[in-house]
Amino acid sequence: MFSVARQGALRQARTFLRPSKPTVTSPASALARLLSTLALLEQREGKLNPSSLSAVTAAQKLGGSITGFVAGSGVKAVAEQAAKVEGLEKVIVVENGAYDKGLPENYAPLLVENIKKGGFTHVIAGHSAFGKNLLPRVAALLDVQQISDITSIESEDTFIRPIYAGNAVLTVQSTDPIKLITARGTAFPAAPVSEGKTAEITEGTDPNAPSPTEWVSEDLVQSARPDLSTASRVVSGGRGLKSKEEFDRIITPLADALGAAIGASRAAIDSGFADNSLQVGQTGKNVAPELYLCAGISGAIQHLAGMKDSKVIAAINKDPDAPIFQVADVGLVGDLFEKVPELTEKLKQG
Repeated sequence: MFSVARQGALRQARTFLRPSKPTVTSPASALARLLSTLALLEQREGKLNPSSLSAVTAAQKLGGSITGFVAGSGVKAVAEQAAKVEGLEKVIVVENGAYDKGLPENYAPLLVENIKKGGFTHVIAGHSAFGKNLLPRVAALLDVQQISDITSIESEDTFIRPIYAGNAVLTVQSTDPIKLITARGTAFPAAPVSEGKTAEITEGTDPNAPSPTEWVSEDLVQSARPDLSTASRVVSGGRGLKSKEEFDRIITPLADALGAAIGASRAAIDSGFADNSLQVGQTGKNVAPELYLCAGISGAIQHLAGMKDSKVIAAINKDPDAPIFQVADVGLVGDLFEKVPELTEKLKQG
């Protein structure tokens, strides 16, 4: 038999010799520390494009550090704006007027050089004309697959994107060492700007790659109205308006009464009722305003793909069986040439 003293000594020894529990690190948290994302910041005339701020929000869902990238002439001021964006830890700047127009022939080698130097695991841009034009060439130079128009992020290698004009949703998993992504601006809110925040600004590497393409000119439609892509209210017209004169007579006063941007269906654009820059839909712009009011639009799936994320959808159409009423929150069946002017007058009086 053991004495009481000896039993106590053995208990102390067992306690002393018992191995301590190892510190368990979550695989997700360990992986997050290894991730680093380069957010491509689109700028025009010294101002950040809102789609870039949505890309930063998407990057935050990946985890890890986020670095912004901007290039062009006089971009130091843009970099200072970007440094205040929540989520960005660093902003890489390349000062060179050759990148002002975002020509992919010389911008892609520039981006590839800085991706390799920074060792980034993810590169993300807004699903704008700029991002859609540039990233496919970057993907080819890096020999990886681009993942386009994502609306959700499941994990660092798994993403959700719509296909078939939004009629199906695809889950994509990538094993590429570098993930190149464009994010739909309407699916991710713009990252907030904090005046009290300042991210580090550093100089990037400039390979000065030659460009065989020369920027000649551009013809932009100037308007005092809100930008269609970011407007909180949008009024759209379709083929039911019958002519450009009727489109302007019916849609313009309604948009003025609501302080809204003007949009149009592809059928209206192809008929010459409105400028191509106003097209909403699969081959036009994606919008997600607080209010989307449309008149004379039947609701083809190609159009719905560009506006179905709107918070409130109101439709006016004389056909009670029009597909647009299947997605509309508020519907009015009637002759738009009577109902829309009547609505416009009531809005002006209210």
